[in-house]
Amino acid sequence: MRRILVTGGAGFIGSHFIRRLLREHPAYDIINIDKLTYAGNLDNLRDVEDYPRYQFVQGDICDRDLVDELMGQADAIVHFAAETHVDRSLLAADAFIQTDVAGTYTLLCAARDHRLQRFLHVSTDEVYGDVPQGHRSRESDPFQPRSPYAASKAGGDLMCGAFYQTYGLPLVIARPANNVGPHQHPEKMVPLFVTNALQDQPLPLYGDGLQERDWLYVEDDCQALDLLLHEGRPGEAYNIGADNHRHNVRVAEAILDLLGKPRDLIRHVEDRPGHDRRYALDWSKLRAMGWSPAHDFDQALARTVAWYRDNEWWWRRVRSGAYQDYYQQQYGWRLAQAARPARGEGQR
Repeated sequence: MRRILVTGGAGFIGSHFIRRLLREHPAYDIINIDKLTYAGNLDNLRDVEDYPRYQFVQGDICDRDLVDELMGQADAIVHFAAETHVDRSLLAADAFIQTDVAGTYTLLCAARDHRLQRFLHVSTDEVYGDVPQGHRSRESDPFQPRSPYAASKAGGDLMCGAFYQTYGLPLVIARPANNVGPHQHPEKMVPLFVTNALQDQPLPLYGDGLQERDWLYVEDDCQALDLLLHEGRPGEAYNIGADNHRHNVRVAEAILDLLGKPRDLIRHVEDRPGHDRRYALDWSKLRAMGWSPAHDFDQALARTVAWYRDNEWWWRRVRSGAYQDYYQQQYGWRLAQAARPARGEGQR
């Protein structure tokens, strides 16, 4: 195995993973296919774009002819390409179904036909849905997705399982916790809050802010994915957690503290529909393979905040244009509503 096709490699996790493959596996050639939607950014790979072992192809994973051509050049595939933002899936789910389900199916068919040695499908912990206190999701737990995004990823997972069972495709599924790190699109909570705070803008925090997440540093995730690419057992799924559990409000406060900004920048705004309260993974299966994260929560967040503070050129460009339209649609009315006094206030 020396020719790796990476889908969605211009995105957040995909770009970090490509950089890791080039660094850790000097015999590998990497082909990166990315549609370059709003979340794909070639600036994420500026430092490796001229590497002789790296090739970029702009294209859609739903394009069967292109996928077939590229799959014929590869020994293995690592599949990141997806629509990933829950909020956007609530506004319009069409692209999520097309990319996360139909696109995954297109890749699976081509991988089967070309008899690839490995198919690593990168999924999410959100397929398990809201996790009650006292429980951690195991790989064998039933799916209970509660957003169109989570449902689309669950659909892709199930299709992967079917291709393993039906065709014997040597397929491994990874389900990481919430990633955090450099180059993440500022529609996501941590970079949104960091870049807002850097501009002294309010941080729109959904509901009471007591939603609980496990925060996994992106480099730790990529190390785990590298391990699964090479040693994961075909037909198996693996959770990737870090045990960095924090409530969202605590994350917001930590960001402000790191930047020396006042905590009154936090604005509690109307929650989004179907917002899962808690995710928690049992990742003992991966731990038994010898993997554990190298970064705790404080280290992961500090490195992330420092990168955005020092790379304003990157996020200013990403936050321009269509991003502003999305931001106003998603948060404008929520922030305006939060700024209004409660009924009866100011009338005494």
